[in-house]
Amino acid sequence: MSLSNAILRGVSGAYLVQSGYGKKDLPTEAASGLQQFAATGVPQFKEWDADTFGKFVAYSEMGIGAALLTPFVNKRLAGLALGAFSAGLLAMYFRNPEMTQEDGIRPTEAGTGLSKDAFLAAIAAALVVSK
Repeated sequence: MSLSNAILRGVSGAYLVQSGYGKKDLPTEAASGLQQFAATGVPQFKEWDADTFGKFVAYSEMGIGAALLTPFVNKRLAGLALGAFSAGLLAMYFRNPEMTQEDGIRPTEAGTGLSKDAFLAAIAAALVVSK
């Protein structure tokens, strides 16, 4: 594994593991709020039970983070998983009018936190296409 791949995988993997761990024991009300927001990007999430959705997000983040941190997991496979995850986050960003300015691209103050997920998409792309 090259140093550049180790950096890309280490930083994004640690971030996702920590983020997922923080969501592991979400109260139902918090999981429901997260679910409603996620449904702006992926409408099928409306049909899920809030607690099930909360666990899904938490364990998905931890699993993708662990795959990124595990050296024997192929970088392209880890990158594809990260890419799918970041695509869902960016779908929420672009499909929610409160997140972007009138041009539909630049973030509003409310969208700044979610717009940073473009970095995860870029890391995913780098892992998938690197030699």
